[in-house]
Amino acid sequence: QLQLVESGGGLVQPGGSLRLSCATSEFILSWYTIGWFRQAPGKEREGISCISNKDDSTYYVDSVKGRFAISRDSARKTVFLQMNSLEPEDTGIYYCAAHDAFSSCRMGVGDYWGQGTQVTVSS
Repeated sequence: QLQLVESGGGLVQPGGSLRLSCATSEFILSWYTIGWFRQAPGKEREGISCISNKDDSTYYVDSVKGRFAISRDSARKTVFLQMNSLEPEDTGIYYCAAHDAFSSCRMGVGDYWGQGTQVTVSS
């Protein structure tokens, strides 16, 4: 019920695309905002995007605006992160997390976290 499982990472060339998936439960999707975060080697974890369970409001960090898109599919119990025009700076481990409020997601305060999926952008 409280599980989040990421998938879809991999190796991609600069300018390429990937779609990450965060599979979870109906309970989580109904009651929690879902956020995507990434951690690059040697750097702190960074918030990427959030989507509200209440009204599908979204948030993106400036560095991914116009390139990434977050979406929810209730029937599939999955939150997606479509990543286009990928850059080497997008490399890192991507995590999804469940937050009790949209504001909590923007602050990176998560109640439940997945194990992460590796994204590597390199030629």
